[in-house]
Amino acid sequence: MKLKDQVAIVTGSGRGIGRAIAMRFAQEGAAVMLADLDASELQQTGQAIAQAGGRVAYQVADVSREADVARLLAATEKQLGPVDILVNNAGIYGPVRELHNIAPAEWDQVMAINLRSAYLMMRAVLPEMLARQRGVILNISTISAKLAYPYDAPYAASKAGMLALTRVAASEVARAGIRVNALCPGPVAGTRLWAELGPQLAKKMGIGREQLEAQVLTSILQGRRQTPEEIAAAAVFLCSDDASAITGQAVNVDGGSAFY
Repeated sequence: MKLKDQVAIVTGSGRGIGRAIAMRFAQEGAAVMLADLDASELQQTGQAIAQAGGRVAYQVADVSREADVARLLAATEKQLGPVDILVNNAGIYGPVRELHNIAPAEWDQVMAINLRSAYLMMRAVLPEMLARQRGVILNISTISAKLAYPYDAPYAASKAGMLALTRVAASEVARAGIRVNALCPGPVAGTRLWAELGPQLAKKMGIGREQLEAQVLTSILQGRRQTPEEIAAAAVFLCSDDASAITGQAVNVDGGSAFY
């Protein structure tokens, strides 16, 4: 087991990529604190992990709010122990419109959920990690942080900010035995984000959903989408001792879409 006896917080873990990471972490021996806004999805994920023999707890939390972050950290330490691994996965896509048609409130919401939450969570766990001289932080970004796609300005900007946050944090804590990396998934199959985003993008581009799908697959060397489980496998690697010499990096898990 690559994560035996580790304690991990995974935000946005009620469904999709976050759920897959949490379940894979538990399979690898970690005790996992799930955090999400949807209590029902949290319960379902928690039950699935527990039924498979994993150690799990969950907390409804808006991790863009400082008070919720403090409660989440306190609950984790009380129920599972000090945090060894933090995965910042909570996020939303936001409005599918041109930059000049996005309202400031919409911009602020995406920045809060995608970027402020990562900052608050890192700020919360780092003091204890520094005191213990060990820890791993993994930020879930996207290839949209590296490539230019239309109609996703706040999403791309927030996720690019997450990459900068990753590099700066890594530079500050590397000598204290703490690693900070990011994952950049490409288009992932079977997630609610794409199920909701696809029709909006197709309509905005004036094409059918099948044509949009064909365009997406053409841009990927492997010609297919990634799965949540593939993202989770990469997350396990980066959070394990197998990646002990890797920090400050943004690793693409995209089937061959971006090349830096």
